[in-house]
Amino acid sequence: MNQPHQASPDVRTNERIPISPILASLTDAAPDEPPLIDRRVVWLCGLAIGIGVAASLIAVILMRLIAFITNAAFFGRMSLHTVSPAENQLGWYVVVIPVVGAIVIGFMARYGSKAIRGHGIPEAMEQVLTNRSRIPARVTLLKPLSSAISIGTGGPFGAEGPIIATGGALGSLIGQLLHTTPTERKTLLAVGAASGMAATFGSPVSAVLLAVELLLFEFRPRSIIPVAIGTTTAAGMRILLEGADAVFPMPDILPAPLVALIFYVLLGGVMGIVAAVVTKVTYAVEDAFERLPIHWMWWPAIGAVVVGVVGYFAPRTLGVGYDNITAIISGRWTAWTIFTLCGLKFVSWAIALGSGTSGGTLAPMFTIGGGIGYLIGAAAAFALPLAGIDARVAALVGMAAIFAGASRALLASAVFAFETTLQPNGLLPLLGGCAASYLVATLMMKNSIMTEKIARRGIRTPQEFVADPLQQVVVREIACTQLTTLGADQTVSEVRRWFTEESPEARHQGYPIVNGAGHLVGVLTRRDVFHVELLPDAKLKDILRQPPRFVYEDCSARQAADHMTNHDIGRLPVLTRESPPRLVGIVTRSDILSGYRRRMAESASESPTLTLPGLRKKNEIPGQKADNG
Repeated sequence: MNQPHQASPDVRTNERIPISPILASLTDAAPDEPPLIDRRVVWLCGLAIGIGVAASLIAVILMRLIAFITNAAFFGRMSLHTVSPAENQLGWYVVVIPVVGAIVIGFMARYGSKAIRGHGIPEAMEQVLTNRSRIPARVTLLKPLSSAISIGTGGPFGAEGPIIATGGALGSLIGQLLHTTPTERKTLLAVGAASGMAATFGSPVSAVLLAVELLLFEFRPRSIIPVAIGTTTAAGMRILLEGADAVFPMPDILPAPLVALIFYVLLGGVMGIVAAVVTKVTYAVEDAFERLPIHWMWWPAIGAVVVGVVGYFAPRTLGVGYDNITAIISGRWTAWTIFTLCGLKFVSWAIALGSGTSGGTLAPMFTIGGGIGYLIGAAAAFALPLAGIDARVAALVGMAAIFAGASRALLASAVFAFETTLQPNGLLPLLGGCAASYLVATLMMKNSIMTEKIARRGIRTPQEFVADPLQQVVVREIACTQLTTLGADQTVSEVRRWFTEESPEARHQGYPIVNGAGHLVGVLTRRDVFHVELLPDAKLKDILRQPPRFVYEDCSARQAADHMTNHDIGRLPVLTRESPPRLVGIVTRSDILSGYRRRMAESASESPTLTLPGLRKKNEIPGQKADNG
């Protein structure tokens, strides 16, 4: 390469420039990939154990509080013994009790925290997505209290949603009291939520899956391990406090034959339609309440009137109703009893939930889905007596599939139904049915019952957990190796004059700056050189505003992109890890974007590369031999 003459800038191209070891030690390189596991993860695991213990105690306290309020409201006695409101003898006075409870909740929501409204999981998702996982501390107290009042006075909800929301609030609160990153705080929130679910149902695996699918929106060791530790702790505490029996016990079921398995998958598709209808109806009811000309604090009381009236005619619709689920999947009730219960439970639950009161969705949806599944299964078993269809298995598939379709929590739904019944022969029908429901429901509605509310507020919820394409691209693959450098001792006027020339090398937006020994000293852009306050005789090395920042050639494109973002720069010199390192290229923002081409290419349709004997490729010319490689 020829030395530039005095009137020209020191332009060097296509040459690997060494970096002095001393200078390299003072520069800012893109950091290496963080370790998958470090001491912070161990620290989070320690916190997760404490949160798991606390969540299990919260679950017990909430269930006892619900029992206390139920006994006081429906039976006029002070007792912590679990009892169903269906056993009350109040007559028409039963209509008043849900209304009184709803009025109390309305006041709590207006003057305490509006966050107590709803079934808990969407609100937790919103805090994860928009508020850096910060849930107000008062929600930790008000959410379980309001839910206990709602359910204890006959609200047709499950306790699992409030417990999940309370556990999440507890995890978020601990994350706010300690020095944590938003990512760590999200993990602690997920630990609390999953631990609450595991403590309620003894379902640690499905609780972890639910956290992944609805709260974490990721699957990586730094978050999964603490969540798993927390749910294991909570489930162990449940065994200690409540025992290890199945939450929804049912008679043992046999493995499903092929014809029956096909039926269960088709049943799952039907439940996907039901899930979409249930979701749309629920939000239609909520929209109707939005149009009422009264303050929202009175909406729960209006919905509670319907709850009370329905509860008078069908007392089993009142309260949590976990025993209803057990009766359905065990086949203890007649078809008519199941039909009336499911229909009236849906009316009561949809109106109450749409009114904005506090309560969970999982138990009501399990009741509705299990009932519909049982009815369809019983009809199919009668029509096809030799197919091996079991109405109880159909009920099991129905209750899990409706939740899978409505919530988009496919794996959590299937595993949850197994963990709460302890029926391993149900896993295969559950997986097929939940997958079919997920497919059909996704085709029918854009958002789930968990995300529709926050989507209406303009919040975009991750729908897929895919590998970062930039993480799979190495910088050397996308960097430009046709280097053009400028000399550190050249003046601003020389470089400006060179920029006006027509040479291709003068059209770049940024250039590495090297000193007389060929060592990198920084990077300048055209905008830097044409700054109006610069003196024409100033040397390039004197106008550098920051030390050279670079990236190693074996770093990922994600590391390079993060480095650019952290320092608000648009290009990075690329170095080898040799001693001394060498400059081998430069990577820009546009180069980073090219890393996404791999993902786009993997989604594009390709022509067949192989053909079967006797079949021609679509565009093959007759008489021309196909080349199959």
